[in-house]
This record gives sequence, C-alpha cells and structure tokens, in this order.
Amino acid sequence: MAITAAMVKELRERTGSGMMECKKALVEVDGDIEQAVELMRKKGLAKADKKADRVAAEGKIVALVSDDGKRGVLLEVNSETDFVAGGDDFGEFANQVAAAALEHQPADVDALLALDVNGKDINTLRQELVAKIGENIQVRRFRLFNSANGQLHTYLHGVRIGVMVEVEGGDEQLGRDIAMHVAASQPVCVSDADMPAETLEKEREILRAQAQESGKPAEIVEKMIEGRIKKFLKETTLVGQPFVKDPDQSVEQLLKSAGAKVVSFERLEVGEGIEKEEGNFAEEVMAQVRGS
Repeated sequence: MAITAAMVKELRERTGSGMMECKKALVEVDGDIEQAVELMRKKGLAKADKKADRVAAEGKIVALVSDDGKRGVLLEVNSETDFVAGGDDFGEFANQVAAAALEHQPADVDALLALDVNGKDINTLRQELVAKIGENIQVRRFRLFNSANGQLHTYLHGVRIGVMVEVEGGDEQLGRDIAMHVAASQPVCVSDADMPAETLEKEREILRAQAQESGKPAEIVEKMIEGRIKKFLKETTLVGQPFVKDPDQSVEQLLKSAGAKVVSFERLEVGEGIEKEEGNFAEEVMAQVRGS
C-alpha cells in the first residue's frame, strides 16, 4: 500500500513522533493507521524503559491550590535538561500530574502514577512523553496540604524553587511574604518545638567536639554548647530568622503583629539531592552525530 503524506501527517499528529519514524511505522504495518499508532506506542514504551536509568536532575516545581485555599499540592517533575523542562509538552504533563494529585490525594508517588487521566494512567503518559521527547522524565516527589483553619499560600521562584505555607490569620500579602522568605532563607522547620530530634542531636555532637578542643572545664563546655544551640535554632527555624524584607524584625515578630501563625510549610528545589553527572555537552552532541 502506498504511504501518502496525509497518512504520515495524521500519524504525527496522533503520536507526536518524527516524520521518518511515522513513515517507517506505516510501511511496517502496510498503511494501517491504528496498527501504526499501537506499534509506535509499544516501541516508545520500550525506549522509555531504556532511558529510565539516566539522571534527571532538571525539571520544574508546580504549586497548585484549590479555589477555597484549603487544599494544595507542591510537586517536582524532573527531566534531563532545562531545555526540555521549559517546553510546552513537559509543562502540560507536570500540570496534569499536579491536578490529579490535588483531586485524588494519593498516598505516595506510586499511587499518583497509577491515577487515571483521560483514559490512561499517569505512568503511561510519562512513558509516552519520554518516547516523544527522548529524555528520561520522572515524577519525583510531592507534598499534599489540607488546612482546617488556615489558608494556603505559594511562592514560585521561576520554575526551580517552590514553596507552600499554611497560615492561620493574616492576609494574602503576608502569606506570600512568608512563602518568599522560606524560598530565600531555607528554614528547617517552623519553630524550636518542630526541630527533628536527630538534627538537634547531630548538631550537639558537632558543637561538643568543637568545644572540647578549647580545653575548658566540662561545665563551661556544656554552657558553650547550649549557647550555640540557641544560635543554631534561631538561624534555622522560620520564626527565629530575621524577615528577609525587613531584617530588623524576626518572622515571629512579623506574625505576631499580624495576629497570624504558620502551621506548616514545604520548600522544594529542582534536583535537590540528586547527584548530577558531569559531562561535556559538545562531545555528547558530536557522539550523537557520529552515531547517526
């Protein structure tokens, strides 16, 4: 059967694949469009599996809040390059995933990937996007918020840093200012009471080792440690930090003046904790050219 330009165009529109790939698939199935779609889907999923081990440390953060400001999701989706992360297809996929998470409230990433969106589960949509774009795409992590008495506020620094805070009291501007502060100052937790015990104990051990080198008596060493722990807590808790827009007052003072309270927050940064492979981009491009 003769493969026409119209057939290739239709297959391209349905699969998002390249012209030569579409023509090759149509030849293989003797011009049957439906069989060509299925064939390309199978090949695409196989390609996606091969790319799954490649490091994906770029991407974007999506913050989505319900109309009433009570439910929200902060989500990270990764790609291999910032070029792909800035594309429309990647952005649309990330937004779809965030919307599904907000609506269905999945327990974890595996449950999120299993959710149905327009007749396909999210993992299948992810694999199809990998096949279309040619890069590893991963839904890495998300945090759901459900506020009983407060309101949710967000701040996005470009697409790489996202913050969501739950605030009781105050107004929209205060909520955004607090979210912006979290993005800039990276507090560990809201207050002293929220500091993880293991984090505090690890800091004590470091400070104790440093203080003991001074040769001072044990009781003096302990006082030195307690003083430094107070300083550590002031620097790493949200309410203890100087407010970024007015360092003359602490976040605690700002909240108190507004009659407000921060219940919780989350800060996500793209690629945080992922070990990126160092490579020469020009050499990679030349290797691909030689291979083709």
